[in-house]
Amino acid sequence: MAFTVVSFHAHPDDEALLTGGTLARCVAEGHRVVIVTATDGAAGLADEHDHPREQLGSIRLRELEAAASALGVHRVVALGYADGAFSDTPVAEAADALAAVLREEGADVLTTYDRAGGYGHPDHVHVHRVGAAAARRACTPVVLEATVDRSLLMRATALMRMLPGRLPVSSASFAQSYSAPSEITHRVDVRPQVGAKRAALAAHLSQSTGAQTRTVRFLLAVPTVVGRRVLGHEWFIEQGRPVTEHPIDDIFASLR
Repeated sequence: MAFTVVSFHAHPDDEALLTGGTLARCVAEGHRVVIVTATDGAAGLADEHDHPREQLGSIRLRELEAAASALGVHRVVALGYADGAFSDTPVAEAADALAAVLREEGADVLTTYDRAGGYGHPDHVHVHRVGAAAARRACTPVVLEATVDRSLLMRATALMRMLPGRLPVSSASFAQSYSAPSEITHRVDVRPQVGAKRAALAAHLSQSTGAQTRTVRFLLAVPTVVGRRVLGHEWFIEQGRPVTEHPIDDIFASLR
C-alpha cells in the first residue's frame, strides 16, 4: 500500500541533514514524498563572494529543488516566511498554511522536529509547534518528530573532532539537544540511501563553501565507510506511540 509523506522543515538543507535518507527510502518503496520549507534560508551563513546576500534566498531554494531531485521527492512547497522571523509567526497562521498542503496531498505522515527543535534554533522549535497544530487541523494520522539519538551524537561528535576539518562544536554542547534514547520510537535504516543523502547534501553548495567550518561540508568530507555509519540511520519520535525497548524501522507501522 502506498502512502503520502509530507516533510516539514525550517530551511533548505534541513531536509537532507535530518530526513534525507528516510525520504529517499520512502520514494524507493513507492510512496509519495513532499517537502515543505517554512523559509528560504536567506538569513543563513554563506560565502558572500559566491553567494551574494541579496540573492541567497533564491539560491537556496534552487539548491532545495536540486536536493529534492537527488532524493526522488515528488514536490517541493515553499511557504514563504522570512528567515529569522518565522519563529515570530503566529502558530495558527503558519499551521493553516501547512494544513492546506496536508489536505491537498491527503498526507498520511507528517515529519516535523522534536520539541527541542534539535539544537534549539527558534525556527526549528516553531516547526515542532506549527507541525503539531497543522496535523490536528488536517487530521493527519501520523506525526513523526525528526530527531537524533543524543547519546550517539555526543559519542560521534567526540570521534569526528579528531578527523580533518573538525566540527566547530564539542560533544558537551549537545548535552540538552535532540532526544534521549528513551524517547525515540523509530530508528530508520537508510544505509542503502546514503548515496542519495550525500547527493542531496552536496546540492546545498552555499552551505558547504566559505571559510567557516560547516556541518554539510564536514559530512561530505567524511570517508565513505565512515559515512555509512554516520549517515546510515535516522531517528524519529511518533506522537502518541509508546516507546519500545528496540525502536522500530517502519515509519508506516501505525498505518498498516
